[in-house]
Amino acid sequence: MKQFDSAKIIQYYFPNLDQNQIHQFETLKDLYLDWNSKINVISRKDTENFYIRHVLHSLSIAKFINFKKNTKILDVGTGGGFPGIPLAIYFKNTSFTLVDSIGKKIKVVDQIVEELEIKNVKSKIERVENFTQKFDFIVSRAVTQLEKFCPWIEQNIAKSNKNELQNGIIYLKGGDLKEEIQKVSKKYNFKIEKIINYFEDSFFESKSILYLYKK
Repeated sequence: MKQFDSAKIIQYYFPNLDQNQIHQFETLKDLYLDWNSKINVISRKDTENFYIRHVLHSLSIAKFINFKKNTKILDVGTGGGFPGIPLAIYFKNTSFTLVDSIGKKIKVVDQIVEELEIKNVKSKIERVENFTQKFDFIVSRAVTQLEKFCPWIEQNIAKSNKNELQNGIIYLKGGDLKEEIQKVSKKYNFKIEKIINYFEDSFFESKSILYLYKK
C-alpha cells in the first residue's frame, strides 16, 4: 500500500471516511492536475506522488489531533490549498480559512472548493500579518522560518481553548528543527512528532509535525 499513490492510500490510513469524503479525495488529483496545466500550483515532480506528498502529508495533522466540532483553523500560505483542503474534507464540522497573498493560488482554492462542494472553507487573498481574525489553531506547510512565522500569526491565536491541546501552531516541516525552535523557545513550548510514525513511506522519514503553543 505504501508504494501505491491513489486515493486508496487515504482510505487505507483513514478507514472511517464516508462515501462523500471518498469521492472528494478521489476527485482531488484530477482537479489539481487540470489546474497545474494552467498555473504551477504544485511541483511538477510531485504530481505522480500527489496523494502521498500532498494529501497524506496534509492529513498527518489529523493523526496528531482530532479537532472538535466548530474549531476554527487558519491555513497560512496555503498555496493551492495544502494542508487546508484535505483537512477540511476530513474534518467536516471544523471551520477553515485559507489565506495566501497570491491571488491566482486562491483562485484555484476557490474553484476546487466549489467543484467538490466543500462547505467549511473560506479563502482570502491577504498577507497574514494584516489579518486580525482569531483562530484556535494556525496550520501551515513550511512557509518560512519559525522566527519570522510566529510573529506574523501571534495576534491570530484565540485565548479560549476548546480542544485537548492548547491553541497554537501546527506546522509541517522537514529536516532538523532544533535551531529554528531555539529561536522561538522564549515564547513557545513545543512538541515534535515524526510523521513516519503514522505513515509507512520513505518520503516521511525527514518530515515532522511541529506543535507550538505559548508559554
